[in-house]
Amino acid sequence: MEFESLISPETIQAYRETEFRVFVSDVLVLKISEKSDDLLALYKTHRSETCAFITACNPLGELLSAEQNSDLQKQLEEEIKFRGLAYIAGEGKHPVGDWPGEPSYLVFDLSLEAAKTLGRKFNQNAIVWCDLDAVPQLILLR
Repeated sequence: MEFESLISPETIQAYRETEFRVFVSDVLVLKISEKSDDLLALYKTHRSETCAFITACNPLGELLSAEQNSDLQKQLEEEIKFRGLAYIAGEGKHPVGDWPGEPSYLVFDLSLEAAKTLGRKFNQNAIVWCDLDAVPQLILLR
């Protein structure tokens, strides 16, 4: 049975085109379906085989104020810390779209199910998840 998403095809396409930037010494840009050797290097550094790129901003695709998004991001960061997970700050930003960049976290050692659960907890439409092949996958949550 195929999953039918509640998210518009245009929004899904925008997610596929988004650049998921990880704030390391040189900004690492992850793109959906494109293998990242730099991500493999981060896996070694963090002794991880999986990661997820997650935001708490703009739940269900509804644009919130910077203050509201900041509060949600703080809650997400507290949840990540509570779980004892390593993470790096980042931002998801469409290269040409007018939607503002969304502060995010690249979180290590999350299984796909745990990443989905975390994304759903913060009412996200989607997350980005990577396993050992370091190929970012768009995972729709609704």
